Amino acid sequence: MTIEADVLLPGRAVEARAMALTAPISFWGGVNPRTAEIADARHPEYGQRINGRVLLIPATIGSSSAAAILLELVHAGLAPAAIVLHEPDAILLLGLIVAREMGHPTPLALRLDASHFAALHGQQLVISETGSIAAKTG
Repeated sequence: MTIEADVLLPGRAVEARAMALTAPISFWGGVNPRTAEIADARHPEYGQRINGRVLLIPATIGSSSAAAILLELVHAGLAPAAIVLHEPDAILLLGLIVAREMGHPTPLALRLDASHFAALHGQQLVISETGSIAAKTG
């Protein structure tokens, strides 16, 4: 089965394991930019690393510093392989835009209804540059 997502920011095709967050997250204070670990002790996925994952985010908790944290993750090579948002977050996406302008390879950013997230969690996903998402089989 293939799911079509909307491309928010283009990037390279990717294959990586999906990590669906079960609660909204603030990157500022919620993600450690030096380790890519979820640092908010109140978050259900506390302590898990987001780097190299297809990160499925149901919602973000606003802070203008979120862009800077995502930029730091990209710069350190600790960014998610792709970011899939239920709703676009202009501040978070700004971090990717700035990273790209600075010459860093940036993850693909997509929009997909959160109703798909639980089924994708833990799956090895193949995501095309056009936003097609498929679970790898075999």
